[in-house]
Amino acid sequence: MPMMKAAVFVEPGRIVLQDKPIPDIGPLDALIRITTTTICGTDVHILKGAYPVARGLTIGHEPVGIIEKLGSAVQGYVEGQRVIAGAITPSGYSNACLCGCLSQDGAGTKHGFKALGGWKFGNTIDGCQAEYVLVPDAMANLAPVPDGLTDEQVLMCPDIMSTGFSGAERGAVRIGDTVAVFAQGPIGLCATAGARLAGAATIIAVESVPARMTVARQMGADHVVDFRAVDPVEEIMRLTDGRGVDVAIEALGTQATFSAALRVLRPGGTLSSLGVYSSDLSVPLGPFGAGLADLTIVTTLCPGGKERMRRLMAVIEAGRIDMKPLVTHRFKLDDIEAAYDLFSHQRDGVLKVAITP
Repeated sequence: MPMMKAAVFVEPGRIVLQDKPIPDIGPLDALIRITTTTICGTDVHILKGAYPVARGLTIGHEPVGIIEKLGSAVQGYVEGQRVIAGAITPSGYSNACLCGCLSQDGAGTKHGFKALGGWKFGNTIDGCQAEYVLVPDAMANLAPVPDGLTDEQVLMCPDIMSTGFSGAERGAVRIGDTVAVFAQGPIGLCATAGARLAGAATIIAVESVPARMTVARQMGADHVVDFRAVDPVEEIMRLTDGRGVDVAIEALGTQATFSAALRVLRPGGTLSSLGVYSSDLSVPLGPFGAGLADLTIVTTLCPGGKERMRRLMAVIEAGRIDMKPLVTHRFKLDDIEAAYDLFSHQRDGVLKVAITP
């Protein structure tokens, strides 16, 4: 049986490189030979045991690669073609998909709604921190990489670029808006870039790490508020002359940042939540206006599918955004345990790592 190397969840605190069989594919699947992938903050939650997955599962959900083999029913692609697939791999025919919510594919059950239904790689099926990955429903999910774009240019498309941009999209950022983005990790940086592309006139980023503050300005932030030096709510209200912001994007997933994002909204503003929360949230009564302030709170899960990937790569190909500054470190797959150690401890100014088999 042909074997491959893969980063496997063994137990909380241990993701290790092991040999696993190369996946067999079905009629609608494709086998992708990975050329570049990366580690996500969600993978660190898995490593720490904060997000449960099956032991023995291959981790990772951001694949760039080459089609090695196509299922018998897959049309419109050729073996040897460079492709990406989103972290979310919708089937295209579930109730959620047919309602237009591709990211929640498979989420509805007879026992009630459960989020993350569309996230399969490294969650419910083997992921892409490996030499090969099986892509389900290939015709709905494989997006050809335009000639001239490198792996690292498109590496952010499968997850953090799609997620960050959706923070601005779901927040309905309009031309001339003032937007605050709380936290400038990789997703927050992409939210900042998305707000700029959507036409925001003023973008206020909240961050304390100097390297991330610098990249935030590259991504389009007009002001960067260091929350360790000043109260971010007071500073944002000062910068907006007491008006507040049209849209606040929360990109960290804590009670403190959620509450602060709510407090800086203008009347009728929108809080767009991207953070993954590990405990129940409370909504502060005053900023919520006791439910009478005409505020909107929206959430989002990374949009996936081939059309989403095509659009994101088109933005990069057109030169509207450069994602390369987010790749700060590079590792071989053989060294992925060292990559996890660096990334999980946020050492050496790491934003994203590129992993190459």
